[in-house]
Amino acid sequence: MKDIGSMYEQELKEEMLSLGEPAYRAAQVYKWLQSGVKTFDEMTNIPKSLKEKLVKNYYISFASIEKKLISAYDGTRKYLLSFPDGEAVESVLMQYHHGYTSCISTQVGCKMGCTFCATGKSGFSRNLTASEMLAQLRAEQEDADIRISNIVLMGMGEPLDNYDNVLRFLRLVGSENGMNIGMRHISLSTCGVVPKIYELADEKLQLTLSVSLHAPNDQIRSRTMPINRKYGIGELLKACRYYIDKTGRRISFEYAMIDGVNDSDACASELASRLHGMICHVNLIPVNTVGGTGYKKSRQDRIRSFISVLERAGITATVRRTLGSDINASCGQLRRAYKKEEKTE
Repeated sequence: MKDIGSMYEQELKEEMLSLGEPAYRAAQVYKWLQSGVKTFDEMTNIPKSLKEKLVKNYYISFASIEKKLISAYDGTRKYLLSFPDGEAVESVLMQYHHGYTSCISTQVGCKMGCTFCATGKSGFSRNLTASEMLAQLRAEQEDADIRISNIVLMGMGEPLDNYDNVLRFLRLVGSENGMNIGMRHISLSTCGVVPKIYELADEKLQLTLSVSLHAPNDQIRSRTMPINRKYGIGELLKACRYYIDKTGRRISFEYAMIDGVNDSDACASELASRLHGMICHVNLIPVNTVGGTGYKKSRQDRIRSFISVLERAGITATVRRTLGSDINASCGQLRRAYKKEEKTE
């Protein structure tokens, strides 16, 4: 069985021809898939004979809502979405003045093992397909009766560890005959898979690259982010400079503020030195409370001091706006509870 929802329109034409169908059927099927149908029977202008061939040879990915939390403060929605094979991921729908932003997952779980992240604590199961990434967006849009205008690949998983599927998703979601969301409205977050940053740079896509840095030196970063033991900060930032040169796009560096770990003025000064001369922005994120880590978010006065050091060095820095704080809108925690429920059934 083939994953029909992950196919480009040209690939669908080739499939139709291989089934003995006229090429124009591809445009019809593609339009139905992009509208979010969950079965081939819903394709009302497709003949029964073709539907039978489709059912026999292909499947349509879709996501079902297992759980939904809505913030009483700002309306942020956090979803636990399941797929037909029983695996589940999380996504978050946020409303801003410019429209709706969806933060979606790219893997079921994560291999990276960052110590401050809830996702990795429940292990890694598999990569998501392009159609399963699209399915998350469609489930949110249908549930909230809205149109998503911005996408953040910052949910569960490391996008660049699922590079081929993510690249296919980016092209499909930007298709004029699909959701038609432009690259400038998409952010991709990575913990620093250096070889894939180079590959992504060479694609010259106009998306925003967000790099989860979280430390100013190898000593701290290797302690909190195991990937740094493979690709150190020097190597990572070299790749980032290459990305900027190739795309002309500013990079956003994510920096989780952890009390007593990486939030001193000395850390800020070292970070500023590392980023000197780069077209970049530092996004400070008070760390989420995750059971078993022992981490606490930095105090407000410490965050203000950290920002001051960066700004004096000419580095733009802001504190991420907290949305959905009453529903633990960071990813990973709903799935952990879901897996525990499965084990007790």
